[in-house]
Amino acid sequence: MILVIGATGTVGSPLIQELVSRGADIRAFVRDSAAARARLGTRIALAEGDLAEAETIQRALRGVASVFLACANGPRQVEFETNAIEAAAAAGVQRVVKLSAALAAVGSPLEVADWNARIEQVLWASGCPAVVLRPGFYMSNVLTGADEVRRCDKLRAPAGNARIAMIDPRDVAAVAAVALTEPVEDGVTHALTGPEAISYEQIAHCLSEVTGRKVEFVDTSDDAARINFAAAGMPQWMVEHLVRLFEMLRAGVAVETTDTVRTLTGRDPRTFPEFAHHHAAAFSR
Repeated sequence: MILVIGATGTVGSPLIQELVSRGADIRAFVRDSAAARARLGTRIALAEGDLAEAETIQRALRGVASVFLACANGPRQVEFETNAIEAAAAAGVQRVVKLSAALAAVGSPLEVADWNARIEQVLWASGCPAVVLRPGFYMSNVLTGADEVRRCDKLRAPAGNARIAMIDPRDVAAVAAVALTEPVEDGVTHALTGPEAISYEQIAHCLSEVTGRKVEFVDTSDDAARINFAAAGMPQWMVEHLVRLFEMLRAGVAVETTDTVRTLTGRDPRTFPEFAHHHAAAFSR
């Protein structure tokens, strides 16, 4: 039995599909069973609970051999995932696969990187056999600009000429499925990237091909980005996180690629054109 914490998330949803295709016995840990059932279908066993309530995690872990651990980024992420790790250690699970973040480091100016590094420390100290996945910038982040692409054929971001080795969340899910179902080495941290580093100018060109319309990349200032992110309803911590992240991307922190996806799954990671074609409806009028 595999417990998937974060089953309706960016990586969790495609992970469920990967595990189903492998014939795995799955239980999804969810806060809202009705919403999860609508998204995951009727074939997946659900355990309703809350990462703030240890007893619900303990109940969900009964009979579980492996755990995929991911929760939404936020100020309580360390608390929530620590609760899950402690419960998993007490239950004697055979492996925890932790979804972390690129650039994870305690004290990082990126809050998400700092939170995930602190969780990694808890995990390694717990005694649980574990694998950590550190994916780079998700291709799905581009979907936050899909509405403006549909409305006025513009893709806005404070990206400048940054080249970013973006990764499709489906490839992260594929690696996680391997780590949860196959005898890979424990105690390893895997950095995951796409096949090449691309610019937002290239992304706009790709979206032009997918939509059949000329999509223009508009490089914005950090201040303009703050306004745009806030207008999209993002909390203040996330607004500042993204502004700092794009500053680091412009400095070249995400240029390098890894061969981890191919090594663990046996196939190349998806390209951005493949991602764009898969999500063409999101960008099309």
